[in-house]
Amino acid sequence: MSVMLAASILTEQSVVHSASNAARYRISDLGDLEQTSNGMVRGLNSSGDVVGASAGLGTGTRAFVLTKKQFESLDGLPGGDWSSSHGINEYGVVVGSSNSPTSVRAFIWARGGKPRDLGALAGDSSSEAFGINKHNEVVGYSSGPRGIEAVLWSTAGKIQGLGKLRDGDYSRSYAINERGEVVGSSGNANRKRAFIWSKNGGIQDLGALFGTGNSEALSINSRGEVIGYSGILGQTRAFRWTRSGGMLDLGTLPGGGYSRALSINDRGEIVGSSQSSLGSRAFLWTNSLGMQDLNTFIPSGSDFVLFEAINVNDAGVILALGNDDDGHGHGHGDHEAPARVFLLIPEP
Repeated sequence: MSVMLAASILTEQSVVHSASNAARYRISDLGDLEQTSNGMVRGLNSSGDVVGASAGLGTGTRAFVLTKKQFESLDGLPGGDWSSSHGINEYGVVVGSSNSPTSVRAFIWARGGKPRDLGALAGDSSSEAFGINKHNEVVGYSSGPRGIEAVLWSTAGKIQGLGKLRDGDYSRSYAINERGEVVGSSGNANRKRAFIWSKNGGIQDLGALFGTGNSEALSINSRGEVIGYSGILGQTRAFRWTRSGGMLDLGTLPGGGYSRALSINDRGEIVGSSQSSLGSRAFLWTNSLGMQDLNTFIPSGSDFVLFEAINVNDAGVILALGNDDDGHGHGHGDHEAPARVFLLIPEP
C-alpha cells in the first residue's frame, strides 16, 4: 500500500458533477490498498492530509501520514511492531494506537518528533486514540480490570474518564470538536447508545431510531451537529442529531436497506455509505439536497465505483474508497481485494 500510495499522490483527473451541476471535482487517485485489517485509511484534515495504516512487505502494519508532498510511515511506540493512525488535526498532529511489549497504547505524534505514549487511566493497561481537535485535545478509550471507558486527554496530556451511560457499560469516544464536545457510544454486548459529552453537561444519551435501542455517534462538527448510525446489523440508518431537533433519519439511497454516516464538516455536509439497488455506494448528504450517490459526480466511463466515503473536511474535500468498475456501474464487490483510495476536491 505505501508504495502504491506514494507513487500516485499527484495522479489527478477532472470530474464534473451530474446534470444537477451542484459541484465540480478534481479527483486525486491515491492508489490501492488491501481492504483487510492490515490496510486502511482513517482520517483527513483541512489541508487534505490523510492518515491510516499500511502493510509493507516484511515490515508489519505501520501508521502513516500522506501529504501532498510525501508518504511518511510512523514506527509506533518503542518495542512495538504494529501501529495505526486514526486522526489528524489542521496542524498535522496525528493520534492513533500502537502496540508495546505488554499492551496496546494510544499515541500522539507531531512532525519532527516521535510518537508519544498518551497513557491510560490509573489501574488500566491499554488505550487507543481516535480523534483530535485543533487544541490537541484527544479522545479515545482506556481499558483494564474495570472495563473500557471513554477518555479525554487535555492539551497538556492529562487524562480523564468521561463515564458511561449505565453501570456495567463500556464506553468509547471517537471524535471531538473545537468546543471540546465529545461523541461516541456506550453499551454492552446486546445494546449500545450514541452519546455526547461536554464539560458542563457530562455524558448524555442521544437516543436511537427505530425503537431498537442501538446507535453509535462517530463525528461532530463545531456547531454541535452529530452523525452516526442507528439500528440493528444489516438494517442501520444514518442519522444526524441536533440539540434543537433530536435524531433525524437520513434514509438510504434508492433500493437500499441500510446506511451509515461516517463524517460531518462545519458546513453540515455528511458522508458515508449506503446500500442501493446497485450495491454499496458512497454518499454525500446535504440539508438542501438530501442523500446523493457520490458516483453521480463521476462521468460515465470512469473505471471505478465509490463504495464508501470515509471523511469530509471543512473545505468539502472527501476521502473515499472505490473498486474497479465491472463495466455496468458495479464494483467487483470483493472487499478482500485491493480498494482504491480517492480524494474528491471541489473546484472553485
